[in-house]
Amino acid sequence: MPDTLQATRLHYDIANLSCGGCAARAQAAMAAIPGVAEARVNFATRRGDILPGPGFDPAAVGRAMEAAGYPATPHESAPPLRLEVEHLTCGSCVARAEAALRAWPGVEEAQVNLATRRAELRVETGVDLAGLQAHMAEAGYPVHPVETEAAAPSRPREDEAAPYRRAFILSLLLTLPVFVAEMGGHLIPAFHHWLAMTFGETLLRVAQFVLTTAVLAGPGAVFFRLGVPALLRRAPEMNSLVVLGAGAAWAWSTLVTFAPALVPETGRHVYFEAAAVIVTLILLGRWLEARARGHAGAAIAGLMALRPDTALRIGPDGREAEVALDEVRPGDRLRLRPGGRVAVDGVVEDGESHVDEAMLTGEPLPVAKAAGDSVTAGTVNGGGTLVYRATAVGADTVLSRIVAMVEDAQATRLPVQSLIDRVTMIFVPVVLAIALAAGALWLAFGPDPSQALVVTVSVLIIACPCAMGLATPVSILAGTGRAAELGVLFRQGDALQALARVDLVAFDKTGTLTEGRPAVTGLHPADGGSAEDLLSLAAAGERSSEHPLARAIVAAAEERGLALPETGGFANTSGAGITARVGSETLLVGSAAHLQAAGIEVPAPPEGPETVVHVGQSGRYLGRIALSDPLKADAARAVAALKERGIAVAILSGDAEGPVDAVAARLDVTEARAGLSPAGKRAVLDAWREQGRKVAFVGDGINDAPVLAAADVGIALGSGTDVAMEAADVVLVSGAPSAVVTAREVSRRTLRNIAENLVWAFGYNIALIPVAAGALAVFGGPFLSPMLAAGAMAASSVLVVANALRLKRMRAA
Repeated sequence: MPDTLQATRLHYDIANLSCGGCAARAQAAMAAIPGVAEARVNFATRRGDILPGPGFDPAAVGRAMEAAGYPATPHESAPPLRLEVEHLTCGSCVARAEAALRAWPGVEEAQVNLATRRAELRVETGVDLAGLQAHMAEAGYPVHPVETEAAAPSRPREDEAAPYRRAFILSLLLTLPVFVAEMGGHLIPAFHHWLAMTFGETLLRVAQFVLTTAVLAGPGAVFFRLGVPALLRRAPEMNSLVVLGAGAAWAWSTLVTFAPALVPETGRHVYFEAAAVIVTLILLGRWLEARARGHAGAAIAGLMALRPDTALRIGPDGREAEVALDEVRPGDRLRLRPGGRVAVDGVVEDGESHVDEAMLTGEPLPVAKAAGDSVTAGTVNGGGTLVYRATAVGADTVLSRIVAMVEDAQATRLPVQSLIDRVTMIFVPVVLAIALAAGALWLAFGPDPSQALVVTVSVLIIACPCAMGLATPVSILAGTGRAAELGVLFRQGDALQALARVDLVAFDKTGTLTEGRPAVTGLHPADGGSAEDLLSLAAAGERSSEHPLARAIVAAAEERGLALPETGGFANTSGAGITARVGSETLLVGSAAHLQAAGIEVPAPPEGPETVVHVGQSGRYLGRIALSDPLKADAARAVAALKERGIAVAILSGDAEGPVDAVAARLDVTEARAGLSPAGKRAVLDAWREQGRKVAFVGDGINDAPVLAAADVGIALGSGTDVAMEAADVVLVSGAPSAVVTAREVSRRTLRNIAENLVWAFGYNIALIPVAAGALAVFGGPFLSPMLAAGAMAASSVLVVANALRLKRMRAA
């Protein structure tokens, strides 16, 4: 896996955009710039984004967009800002916190995640962070910066659950006597008579008042601290419902206890036990929910825990010293003992061993390491000793960037979430209206005025925007976290939703289905030529290329000890070949079409499974080089597994027809296209999509970037290039084709889990709010007790989170 996973998109401010048509024309002009793999223009923000590909010239953007009539200037934007957000308890809180963040000058975009209690902001450079914090505190949702990607995720999530646990235990101890005294008397009449004769009705009620007041003022104070200010701001949320429900039950009971003459005789019932039990059960629900969320988000903490705290550094004098990890610098020589964890990314200089990379890639077998091989932070050494030189430390390591990718995925918002947030924004005010209306109707037409109180409190307490707000983000949290543990990184949130709908997966061949480490198997110089001259010239031209075929040719020349001539003027034509100068002559290495475009006549090679690279110089054909590339061990299993799931499989390759057909035959793939340029691959994808197909493309090379960006879902192998990974929506860390099946299963099961949560959360509220309002009692059925309402509400959120936790049991396909 490469050691860089950084974003490379470029952002521009676009002038003269006055309508959607302007945006479309500006986007077309931007996409037509040479070297642009993908371009997007947003009319609402007047912004354009570019994914640069091979041959991209930043200076060309200004010239091209000026000529198109839509001048573009680089957008000055600060890096994404992540904030911890306090007082988030339900979906309506999320909507209000987002609205408050977006209202602050300099905040371009804000997304708040209920499951992680975090916000991600895109802000202008120089935004007033202190002012933003004061603004959010006034709005009721204080924010604090997440200092570093490495430190913040590793903080134990149990910290959030512990206060709720303590509050629940104290509330339970205070509530039990109240509950036993009141409900025990209803269940066992003799017990009620004994209490009344021993203590007296008035003393019992005073005792219940004292204990219930202690519950509300002590462990239940958190609801009042958050709910009352929200009511005063006219932005009620979940805590406000608890305050109104429990507070109304307590206030009515207090009035009956100390001023019974003010209440009609038929309504002189106390509900202290309801107020106390409501608070206790909701605290229990909050505790269990916080614990479950901690388990759901444990993937990031687990990844960061892979880093050792220290490293064994070898000084210039050869002495070894154990140093803290933050003291390691690029270029330091480090020793890795048997069984130890790799501290930072590096390259092995001495020693041989096997390294277990399963915790990053999901691959179970240890990987052999020797001089020249790369090692990745967090992986575990086997029985040998290695000396390696640090190449990336801190936030620059692959592990830290994987953590950043996972955090991005977990903070993502699926399209359905926006609808949910709009619903939850008005949910609490609607519930308040229903509660007041139901209470007023039962007060006006019911036989007992106290029953109106029961109905009102039950409606307030039964409503659960928490479950609605958590339904999507907690499933994403658990699903993407487990995916990361299996070596699948979702870079774009839409991919999590789109991948489940894919019905065709198209693979690149070289480096994707094959090992990508082809070897030269034949040298065929033209008449009168030398095999060594042919290979040395081809290797000299290919030295600057990153293509697997180029590396194989260079390696073959090095193995033979051939002297390579000096070259200059290197140019790469994506998907075709290279051009270079050798002295005063022009050298071309690549496909037959590449040489033919320069006027060189290329004889047709014999049909066969080998890949052929042609070599020409200054109009003369010098010969061809044959290479073969073995299939990856799990390629056949991956194709078969996709087919079993009803997904069509195709191969789109720039290679010659013979090698492509040979691979397709071995994998039993009927749809295989050979000799395609990146534009040709994209044209095939577009044709499939016009037929209504949902297409995923899997690739690993620079030339795959435009196709990855154009597909419904682009899937890049972690063993590929950084440009390919930036263009992709999903990255497979291991580089194994079978991980495509795992990614699809993660997507499918996460979406199914979200659907289950949404059905439960909305169904629960739709079904039980009318019951709490007394709908059954109208037809002679029972009223819903406020205590049962509190239990149901607490259970609703816990069930949503518990259902999402089932995703943690997913296994690699």
